[in-house]
Amino acid sequence: MNEIFNLVNEMSPYLLLGFLLAGIMHAFVPNTMYKKFLGGKSWKAVFNATLLGIPLPLCSCGTIPTAMSLRKEGASKGATVSFLISTPQTGVDSIIATYSLIGLPFALMRPIAALFTALFSGLMVNKFDDSTSINPNPSTIDSQPSSTNHPHLSFWQKIKNALHYAFVEMMQDIGKWLMLGLLIAGAITVFVPESFFAMFSDYSILSMLVILLFSLPMYICATGSIPIAVALMMKGLSPGTALVLLMAGPAVNAASMIVINKVMGKKTLIIYLASIIGGAMAFGLLTDYLLPREWFTDSIAQIKECHDHHSMVFNQLCTIFIIVLLANAFIQRNRKGCCCSHDSGNDCCDDSACTCHHHTDNLVVYVEGMMCNHCKSNAEKAIMSVEGVESVEIDLGSGQAKIKGTAKIDDIRKAVEQLGFGIKG
Repeated sequence: MNEIFNLVNEMSPYLLLGFLLAGIMHAFVPNTMYKKFLGGKSWKAVFNATLLGIPLPLCSCGTIPTAMSLRKEGASKGATVSFLISTPQTGVDSIIATYSLIGLPFALMRPIAALFTALFSGLMVNKFDDSTSINPNPSTIDSQPSSTNHPHLSFWQKIKNALHYAFVEMMQDIGKWLMLGLLIAGAITVFVPESFFAMFSDYSILSMLVILLFSLPMYICATGSIPIAVALMMKGLSPGTALVLLMAGPAVNAASMIVINKVMGKKTLIIYLASIIGGAMAFGLLTDYLLPREWFTDSIAQIKECHDHHSMVFNQLCTIFIIVLLANAFIQRNRKGCCCSHDSGNDCCDDSACTCHHHTDNLVVYVEGMMCNHCKSNAEKAIMSVEGVESVEIDLGSGQAKIKGTAKIDDIRKAVEQLGFGIKG
């Protein structure tokens, strides 16, 4: 337990700063910036998608429906795949958190590796996969939910939205994955003997392959992977092996592989996986054999030394604040309520005031595969784009979608499945 607390204390001030910057980006960067540069089958579209994806604070589950929305709006396959790789590997929050625990070299290496891996993958997809799996429709779905969809919002309303996104929605989306990462890191530190990892210390390639074997099917967010990487390095694994985990873990999981194969085709899936595996191995070997090891290990040595000292009061206060935010996120996510998406935007109301529950034209279905607020928002926008839908309310916890209007269930199913989600009802 002490190991987990030490890691949280080191990260907490930087996590809060990263979440705040992510909220500001969400509230103040216009949606049009994310979609107008990604059309066309050119290297510029791939490059733009990569650059746009690197700072976005989206986890893997939120990246998939957002990328599928971009694809529907006319983004090329290459640009979509580049976005799928660069976005979950990094984010302004995870870059800052990486710096807080394992130093500037790792914090710089993560976005650089994501940049080149995403560029290579996008260009390869454009070159070798000419098939079209989704018919572009520029008028249907916004690629990234943001308060800037409503230009009438004042500066202070946008600030309020930024704070809500940073400290409520992001906590709901990645809080449990961050805690899982911390628990895994603590378990590795306490229960796994150093002799277990000693057998891999002289075989970087073997240790990287073992990490890939476990990280590829597993879901872990970019921020949650950091304490696991720290724990592995403290046990003696190389910095390059830790980088492989930081790259491959957030970028791909079993769910994303299934969705990409279903929506974009087997050829795109193969290029996508080959790029992630090849890029992670290449940058891992570069880190181990061509760059000074001290760049990446000094911060780990400092963490070990800090275990014998009391944490700063400021760090402890930040940790307490994060615990409060996590508790609030858990309560908010599991609270039964109503959040109805109407043509004018999202209007939240109490169950007692919500008329959607009582409308005679309500259709109730269940959306499968949603894991975060971005998933929910994209699913709502997809359903709202269907002709005949007047409003939709989705409960993230249960997946239940209450739809008001006269739309056909087949049209709703098609719109939802194009994002990679399933639907029952």
